[in-house]
Amino acid sequence: MAETTGGLKRAKLIELDPTFTNPKEGGKQVEVQFNPESLKVTYANELKQSDGGDQASGTGGRQFVGAGTTKLALQLWFDVTAMEQDPVDDVRRLTEKVIFFMTPQKLAFDSKKLAPPGVRFSWGSFLFDGVVEGLEQTLEFFSPAGKPLRANISLTLSQQKILQAKFKGEGKVPAQPGRTKLSSAKDGDSVPKMAAKNGKTDWQSIAAANGIEDPLRLPAGQLLDLDAGISLGASASLGVSAGVGAALGAGVSTAVGVSAGVSASASVATPSASLNASLGGGVSGSFAVN
Repeated sequence: MAETTGGLKRAKLIELDPTFTNPKEGGKQVEVQFNPESLKVTYANELKQSDGGDQASGTGGRQFVGAGTTKLALQLWFDVTAMEQDPVDDVRRLTEKVIFFMTPQKLAFDSKKLAPPGVRFSWGSFLFDGVVEGLEQTLEFFSPAGKPLRANISLTLSQQKILQAKFKGEGKVPAQPGRTKLSSAKDGDSVPKMAAKNGKTDWQSIAAANGIEDPLRLPAGQLLDLDAGISLGASASLGVSAGVGAALGAGVSTAVGVSAGVSASASVATPSASLNASLGGGVSGSFAVN
């Protein structure tokens, strides 16, 4: 029993006009309390054995008669103890709204004939127009006063044609976070080897992005995102000056440049220091990371 909450759409039963194509103006509309867990759609064609052919040899042949039939079977649950608004004391007060679609009514063009109203089962993009062919209601969970509080309705709708689903657009689902395609390492694989197989050259960046400590030896089954990579850019500068009670002065100049995961180069100027009787000291440095 799937309860609908939040913004989830609820299924509806909508009364149709005599043409079975549009909702009837002022007609009945019933919103289910719980969406069905499944929908069973059955297609059937009426077959007739032809007069010609040899039945013993299996060449009798068959021909279709009529346009076929499509049936929809589903289950609906109703529970008065789970009602959030306007609760009632008997679940039949809810289910009688569904039984209405089973009840024969006088036809508009011939008052002497009776027929159940046309009904549309609508749930999101799923639409089924037809008539209620069968309905079975099970009452359970009775109150101390003998009133049923919960009911299960098995409903069967039928239409005299083969239902064809219609879709808009291509129906492609865009890529979503958490659905990244991962490649599994085989025995003896390494990050450079797997990257090369997929036309990638910057295997160092792939290893860093996947947190691989030993890119040359991968355990079998290791999952890698071969489209991942790291590109870092940062700069920092630091300046410090200090005066110390002792007679010491020093000057250091340093420059470092790093390219993450690929190469590194550094140049360091030779420190110079002088010991003075007067107070003073200075340190300066600059760092750049690309």
